Amino acid sequence: MSNPTPRTDDSFNYGPYLRSHIRTVPDWPAPGVQFRDITPLLQNPKVFRVLIDAFVHRYMDPALRPDVVAGLDARGFILGAVVAYELNIGFVPIRKKGKLPFTTVQETYELEYGSATVELHTDAVKAGDRVLLIDDLIATGGTMMAGKKLLEKLGASVMEGAAIVDLPELGGSDKLRASGLSLFTLLDFSGH
Repeated sequence: MSNPTPRTDDSFNYGPYLRSHIRTVPDWPAPGVQFRDITPLLQNPKVFRVLIDAFVHRYMDPALRPDVVAGLDARGFILGAVVAYELNIGFVPIRKKGKLPFTTVQETYELEYGSATVELHTDAVKAGDRVLLIDDLIATGGTMMAGKKLLEKLGASVMEGAAIVDLPELGGSDKLRASGLSLFTLLDFSGH
């Protein structure tokens, strides 16, 4: 289970501050679901900077510094691109099927109802690259697991998966850790 407080060396506790800026939308997209909306984190410039700094401060540590950041479609693009910029490293998008124009590798994963496919350009990473894989939240873990597999197909090493929110009751973080992926999340929400 993810720790509800951030695991950083900084004295500032990001979790409660960021949690207070996440909106919960009941019964969306289906009855009984408590949707955790991160858009308020992005709308306020001070909150957005605190959010990005929470990740940047962690990955500035030489032991945790990636060679490249990979962001998962679509909110992982927002976080990943800014984190990569701040770390002065490259960013690669992992997109939904049919959105990338060059030669790709694909990975299909199961959803609650059906399946989805994500793709990555074949030249997005090099063998041996240490990659930080980032998204907004971890639910069932399917998207992040698919991203990890894509990066590994190209010979990269996913050094850590990162997200703002973990929804531990959905089992995704446990599944990802069981696959050998180290995870960093800023906070978790009980329920789904």
